[in-house]
Amino acid sequence: MNRERADDSERGSLSPFFVVVTLALLVMIGLVVDGGGQLRAVARADAVAAEAARAGGQAIVASQAVRGDGAVADPVRARQAAQAYLAQADVSGTVTIINGTGLRVETSVSYQPIFLGLIGIGAVSAEGDAQVRLAEVVDGEDR
Repeated sequence: MNRERADDSERGSLSPFFVVVTLALLVMIGLVVDGGGQLRAVARADAVAAEAARAGGQAIVASQAVRGDGAVADPVRARQAAQAYLAQADVSGTVTIINGTGLRVETSVSYQPIFLGLIGIGAVSAEGDAQVRLAEVVDGEDR
């Protein structure tokens, strides 16, 4: 009863096709998941920049606005309000006053890839920005 076993030369081996297809599927899943994560990071950077600009845009020179001389940003208070919003949101960014009537906020958010991090792709930075203009509006029209 000396039976030879069926061909053992392929026992425990993987076909190269299976390995390549599996790796390709993992990379595609990683691109979808981590691409979506990066898009969410960009959306967050833009949203935080917009809200910080809005918060800073509320800081105007009240005495000038009350007299009807137009809305002018109080640069110190506007910068402080926008930076306070950025700090609360735990997002790094810069605040710039533009000609006393505008405010620009630029933000940066980091995203750490989940799947693509496994193959050595590190953190990705997402940038956002927003700008507000102070305007005196009477009956729905700029002055």
